[in-house]
Amino acid sequence: MTVPPVPAEEERRIAALHALNILDSESEERFDRITRLAQRLFGTSMASVNLIDSDRHWFKSVQGLDGKEGARDTSFCSRVILDGETMVVEDATLDPRFADNPGVTGDPNVRFYAGHPVAAPGGERLGTLCVFDDKPHASADFDTVVLQELAAMVEAEIASLSLAIGDELTGLSNRRGFEMLGERLLAAARRLQLPVTAVYADLDNMKPINDEHGHDAGDRALIEIGGVLEQSLRGSDLIARLGGDEFCALLVGAVAEQAGAALDRVEAALTRRNAETPEPFALALSLGLAESPADGEVTLEDLVAAADLRMLAAKRAKKAGR
Repeated sequence: MTVPPVPAEEERRIAALHALNILDSESEERFDRITRLAQRLFGTSMASVNLIDSDRHWFKSVQGLDGKEGARDTSFCSRVILDGETMVVEDATLDPRFADNPGVTGDPNVRFYAGHPVAAPGGERLGTLCVFDDKPHASADFDTVVLQELAAMVEAEIASLSLAIGDELTGLSNRRGFEMLGERLLAAARRLQLPVTAVYADLDNMKPINDEHGHDAGDRALIEIGGVLEQSLRGSDLIARLGGDEFCALLVGAVAEQAGAALDRVEAALTRRNAETPEPFALALSLGLAESPADGEVTLEDLVAAADLRMLAAKRAKKAGR
């Protein structure tokens, strides 16, 4: 096994990594959503966001693998940050760089690996987004551009540590974050020829809640709505609070009929919540769907606008008693 040399900019790279205060932090749904999506899109048993410290690689997010860190010398990702480009290994047992790597000869028995660098806002290579498997995969069947788009989503989330792209109240993305991440998500879906459905949600009774029970109650209502959407939709779906009482989600690989089933889960969750809550107010949502087909070129702005129009139509119909 060959140990990759230290990058020329190692001192600046390590300083940038430590300045983010991300090492040894708790798991975060915003990163886990991306690794779950990568795992699903590429059909691998494992996926992770790896950060390369001075003597270890540490998982900010990991799917399909136990543990939080390992030795830097044996990390495939150490070579990725050195080369600064996507690395695809079809079968590690046949690659002289990795054939005797302990992660290949033993648990987790890595055969296939693909990783792309993840950089700090200043450009320093902090680590990788990678997918890996205990079975070989042909590199010809692997779309590196999709991996790059997902890695850019990780970079956007890292940038959010110093940029305001998260909603402080609900913990979801805010409008700015939704636009940054959503564009990447749409681009990845187009590359894989997958449909994307936008779900637009508006809290029906926000003003009465604020007027009758106070703005603290209104904040609790928004937090609950965010939780209901996260629990009812898939773990890889992008969910954001766009502002006020309006939310939007992007469901990759889901046509409108499948998204409709997800909305049934949302409605069922609200029904249960209203039956069981000690809060003095009920929650209800008006919902709208819009689909970008697998071969479509719909922009994120147009897709969201179409879902918004259908939400407004649903709200009008509800008020009319239909």
